[in-house]
Amino acid sequence: MSKKQRKTKEKWTITDNNASALVRAFLSMKSSAEMKAFMRDLLTESEIIEFSKRFYTAQAIAENTHYVGIERVTGLSSRTIARIKKWYWNGTGGYKLAIKRRK
Repeated sequence: MSKKQRKTKEKWTITDNNASALVRAFLSMKSSAEMKAFMRDLLTESEIIEFSKRFYTAQAIAENTHYVGIERVTGLSSRTIARIKKWYWNGTGGYKLAIKRRK
């Protein structure tokens, strides 16, 4: 296995106490309304839109949508789409799990 392949397969974990507290805060939300309110307080409108585009892109990748179609809908660059594709296929499985559970 090449150095590049090993790096791609590494699993990222949340070890920072602040990040762990944030995860617990997300998990404590009891409804979509609570989650939306928390996200709006935590993130700027632009950040929420960017995250939404990334999640849409992961869903489109799961459906084998071509980059051009994703670019047209989201306005994301092919480089960003490629990065999301990399994490979809070689990341920690979070995108796949979220997409599966959302259905």
